[in-house]
Amino acid sequence: MKTRFACAVSALTLGCALSAPAFAQGPEGAAIEAAATTIAVTGAGTNGESEIVGFDLTKAAAPAAAAIPVGVGSGDVTVSSAAIAAAAAAAAQGAPAPRDERFSVVLNQDAFFGFFPTFNGLIPVSDNVDLSFYGIMWTTDAFGNGLGSDLWTEFGIGANFLLNDGKLQIKPQVGLTNGALLSRGVRDDDGDPTGTGGNFADGIVPSLTVNYLDDSFEAEYYGGYYAALRNRDEVGALDFLHTWVNAGYRFTSNFSAGAHYELLSNTRTEGGSTAVVYQWLGPYVQFSLKKGFFARFTAGADIEEGGDGDFYKLAVGMSF
Repeated sequence: MKTRFACAVSALTLGCALSAPAFAQGPEGAAIEAAATTIAVTGAGTNGESEIVGFDLTKAAAPAAAAIPVGVGSGDVTVSSAAIAAAAAAAAQGAPAPRDERFSVVLNQDAFFGFFPTFNGLIPVSDNVDLSFYGIMWTTDAFGNGLGSDLWTEFGIGANFLLNDGKLQIKPQVGLTNGALLSRGVRDDDGDPTGTGGNFADGIVPSLTVNYLDDSFEAEYYGGYYAALRNRDEVGALDFLHTWVNAGYRFTSNFSAGAHYELLSNTRTEGGSTAVVYQWLGPYVQFSLKKGFFARFTAGADIEEGGDGDFYKLAVGMSF
């Protein structure tokens, strides 16, 4: 039986924080071509004429920063700046280009959670690991105390592990929600919600996001559990499970399409019953541009027993 909870209890939509596909977060590789260079060695001959001796430096290691004449007996060794640049390229050949810091901003809107901007930042800390931080700014009044105050706000950190040359990314994170949705806000002396005021650390959100992207296939899994952290044992405190999985085919670098399944379930209500809020199933289409911009539209049916109406969601974002 599908149930809509007061105060957008369904706000548990937390998972949406990462609902944006992660295609723009992977590292980019760069190929470097090395050119053979020569060192010119000038020796003083008895007849005053010099001899030029050339040899390949393709595999040279530690080049200098500029052309440097070095005295050798009665002659000079001159390393040209062109030789240095080529030697540096040769030394770097085959080494992966360093990953840059990345930041993504996504504007989301769907039939249940309303409008909510999200962001995700990635800071490289090793060859295959990023520090991750994210946030979700819920704007639906029902997730707060009404009238636009105490809006539900989520922020978290984690790690992003890159595997299979960056095609597979696994990102465990933990976040804090702030507001009144899970904790039901400020309580009076009897433990009843006052209807005003929000709480710092209203809830805690452990989550896992897995993304895969190659030239022809894309897929994403998200699972997050929203658990009340404040007022947990008071009447009305809530826990939610939010999860989805989608997969699609990349017809070109600009266009892809696939299928999306999503579940939101109220797993615990202190002093009350639990229920599945919705189960969504339907297709999506996505357009992507070279500079990290994308738009994805998803729509379909609520397949939960007793569910009515269709669902739809739109995500528009950019990564830089």
